Amino acid sequence: MEFEHCYRVIAAKDARFDGWFLTGVTSTGVYCRPSCPARTPLRGNVRFFATAAGAQAAGFRACKRCRPEASPGSPEWDVRGDLVGRAMGLIADGVVDREGVGGLARALGFSERHLQRCLVDSLGAGPLELARARRAQMAQVLIERTDLSMAEVALSAGFSSVRQFNTTMREVFASTPTQLRARRRSPGQAREEGLTVRLPLRAPFDARAILTFLAFRAVPGVEEVSEGVYRRALRLPRAGGVVELAPAEDHVCATLWLDDLRDFGVALNRCRRLLDLDADPAAILECLGADGLLGPLVRAAPGRRVPGGVDGFELAARALLGQQVSVAAARTAAARLAAEHGERLARPLGSITHLFPSPAALAAADPASFPLPASRARALVGLARAIHAGELTLDGAAERARVMEALLALPGVGAWTAGYIAMRQLRDPDAFPHGDLGVRRSLAALGRHVNARAMAELSEAWRPYRAYAVMHLWAHESPARRARPARRAARRGPAGLLAGAAA
Repeated sequence: MEFEHCYRVIAAKDARFDGWFLTGVTSTGVYCRPSCPARTPLRGNVRFFATAAGAQAAGFRACKRCRPEASPGSPEWDVRGDLVGRAMGLIADGVVDREGVGGLARALGFSERHLQRCLVDSLGAGPLELARARRAQMAQVLIERTDLSMAEVALSAGFSSVRQFNTTMREVFASTPTQLRARRRSPGQAREEGLTVRLPLRAPFDARAILTFLAFRAVPGVEEVSEGVYRRALRLPRAGGVVELAPAEDHVCATLWLDDLRDFGVALNRCRRLLDLDADPAAILECLGADGLLGPLVRAAPGRRVPGGVDGFELAARALLGQQVSVAAARTAAARLAAEHGERLARPLGSITHLFPSPAALAAADPASFPLPASRARALVGLARAIHAGELTLDGAAERARVMEALLALPGVGAWTAGYIAMRQLRDPDAFPHGDLGVRRSLAALGRHVNARAMAELSEAWRPYRAYAVMHLWAHESPARRARPARRAARRGPAGLLAGAAA
């Protein structure tokens, strides 16, 4: 937020910084994204803000030309991982709308007063203002994309009353909800058709790589990848749902079928985390691209992302299922658990029929009934009971170091599993699955034969983006290793060829 740096960015209209900060223009009373095509304002007429809520609290309204509400999110919160960063993650996940500021403060383990002071000092807005800005953004999407009544839009976006909804929309967008709907460019969708929205991203974005990663690990009945489109069931705070994600050139098209529309904002946030759309490829390239070992891999695929998770327990459970077995075996075990202990969706979509089991369901189950070795089944039940009892939280509320300690204290959870969960669910860009065999093999293919200790020492040069370094190494294989799965797949026929390509 250094003034001269920010001003040079808006003068250059650099779209790479969209989402990092906003520009308030005192002469017009609007706030814009850095790449706004309007004439660059004079230095004396600009103020810079870290969030839309901070700009709104200072009396600015959203620019109708550059639509700052449609920017990708800031990668800063994942990088920081401090109280402010964790609070921003929970606010985006709708905690304030569901539980109020008191619920947010309890989840973070601080008083409301201290939380308010930290957010205002850092961002210029408190939790209520930040949640209000999020609700306004969700409401605008619903107004423009659906034919829902304004009362339904207000409820779905998280407003407590239609009056509050109308007031907020006028203050933020200088337009009434009716005027916003009248300006939309395409007809709205009925709820039965699903709600289709565009998820902005920060380019470059390697959609093929992340879809390949998800396809290879897709659990039948819960998720699938078909013809470049990813679909999966979603366990949300109020009900279930299904999402379809189709990457396009400069965005991802998300279509949602939700049993409760109040989960709309939460679903969008989790889809963004799943595809890591708020990452900063430029910063990652600058850090890893200069590395003598990783540089060629990173420069060849600068848009590679770290796939996230939509549910903390599901991702942690699947990490346990994947210990010391093949990916195919882990998928089969997860599919059986979902079919036997998961809830059937109220509105299945094609082959997506079940939600992954909840912690409560597996905590009450008999480990002997699981299609797993006895020790792993007991570890899975122990994980479920810890999360169900509140002894372990994977929603981003707790400090990452404390979560790692709690994970490592569970039977059956080692350093690799905890690091993998930190990479994908805790969204720690510097997480590292220690001793990973795939990383060691890739390093060997690059000419560096190392043991686990030497690998950890080598990874120090990749901070603070070790998780992205791991993704590049996992994607790298020697020609001999690529040929072996292809030969095996050829012997299995056309279906095997598809699986081999995904691997």
